[in-house]
Amino acid sequence: MTVRAILDSKGHHIESVEPDVKLSAAIKVLGERKIGALLVMSKGRIEGILSERDIVRVLGERGARVLDEPVSATMTRKVVSCRQADTVAGIMEMMTLGKFRHLPVVEDGVVVGLISIGDIVKWRVREYETEQEAMREYIKTA
Repeated sequence: MTVRAILDSKGHHIESVEPDVKLSAAIKVLGERKIGALLVMSKGRIEGILSERDIVRVLGERGARVLDEPVSATMTRKVVSCRQADTVAGIMEMMTLGKFRHLPVVEDGVVVGLISIGDIVKWRVREYETEQEAMREYIKTA
């Protein structure tokens, strides 16, 4: 199974903010959208990614004063991405080894989606349920 199949199921919409947006505003977007990460983009280019982990880390290190600072001071700058043709198994391994839960999908330099570990789990559960149902039907007709 490929990343494209997950995106075709969940959609290609991404949430993003500009690097100069205040951290408090980005946190508000995360809460309103009920998501765990935002891409930080400028002129269509990924500058970084802001995750709940980044926010907790910086709040623990520097306190509430960081809420008035720009997202660029908190975001993860080294962003790993994948392509639509990548396999689900491959990105699962990438996410596990890298210890991150969100992965932008980039094609020809353009962000076409964002995959979360939750998307992968949901996809895998649906896949297993489909296989189990097929096995049950096979056994019934045997």
